[in-house]
Amino acid sequence: MRFAVKNVCTGGAKARAGLLQIGSSSVETPALLLSTRKGLPAFMSCDLLASLPLPDSLLLNVCPTHFIEGPPSKTLSNIGGLHRMLGLPDHILVATVGEPIESLPSSEASNKFGASFETPAGRKLVKPSDYMELISCMKPNLWASLADEVPAWVNDKRNKTSVDRTLRWLDACIALDAAAGGNSLGVVVGGSSIEQRKLCATEVSKRNVSGFWIGGFGLGESVEERCNLLNAVTDSLPSEKPRIVSRLGLPEEVLEGVASGIDLFDSTYIYQLTMGGFALIFPVDMVEREMQNGVFNSSAGDSVKINLRATTYRKDTSRIVESCSCFTCQNHTRAYLNHLLNVHEMLAQILLEIHNTHHYLRFFRSIREAIKVGEFDLFWKQFVENRRSHIAAAAVL
Repeated sequence: MRFAVKNVCTGGAKARAGLLQIGSSSVETPALLLSTRKGLPAFMSCDLLASLPLPDSLLLNVCPTHFIEGPPSKTLSNIGGLHRMLGLPDHILVATVGEPIESLPSSEASNKFGASFETPAGRKLVKPSDYMELISCMKPNLWASLADEVPAWVNDKRNKTSVDRTLRWLDACIALDAAAGGNSLGVVVGGSSIEQRKLCATEVSKRNVSGFWIGGFGLGESVEERCNLLNAVTDSLPSEKPRIVSRLGLPEEVLEGVASGIDLFDSTYIYQLTMGGFALIFPVDMVEREMQNGVFNSSAGDSVKINLRATTYRKDTSRIVESCSCFTCQNHTRAYLNHLLNVHEMLAQILLEIHNTHHYLRFFRSIREAIKVGEFDLFWKQFVENRRSHIAAAAVL
């Protein structure tokens, strides 16, 4: 794996644009890790995945704990790993511990032996040896070590225990890895304690890791706490290695993470939107369409999403987004999606996931372009202001 920072924001933010190269595949950052269920997005097959923008859609997040119940590790190993099983030889698979849908960390049940996760099959305790057996069979391009994630409200003693366990498990995972950690991502935890976050980041940086996975977010911290914690962590990490953060998926959260120097985002936001029947519609090509002579035009602003289950779209024959080039927008209308959702047809989720993924990948592309032209601070400020103005207008109505 090779990673290089190409552009750094010159304003108050620490946003940076980079290039991640793994094998023959290259992806520009900041970028989105597409959430998957056992290797593929929840409602997309391999052929539909190929219709998404390339190379932006090459990054897939896989959760090893999804494979605890099957297929058996021996079967995965005999096939040759996830790339062969899925038929995706050129995609970049990043294995990370836990996710908020089917493998939520359970800090109260974790102990010195391993981390606990709430899964559809019940609560599972995963030891470093069990975890590394899964990793060795899956053969992902990058993998995050086992971690003891805790919510924001735990006390200082529990935060310290979380850091100690995570560092100990990182050493154990590296010792069990055939590549001695060459493809590993060191996990940074510490709850809401800035001191413990800094300590963990400093200690993880001393290990033989290829990058960093910043965990423990989306577990009860406030917006102010998150901003301070992110900045404290990124300030303590070396700049030449990629940084991944988990569970920050809202557009505002992504922009906040980019401003703190995050490169990759692991999120289930698209899945949650799709399951709720929502379609993203906010303008994404702000750099290309809305910035003239360094000034953004806010007249094209819009809300972030629409609920296509609503009766107001029953006879709406327009596309979800007129300028969108995804398969859904090119072939179907809002009225058709409304019909599919209300008769509980699975095709609704397939078409929605295609659009939402395509739209969000375009959003990340605009973020990269804003960084490259030195206008990220303005991009961020204008996006947030437009969002607030629409919320205020909706409240008045």
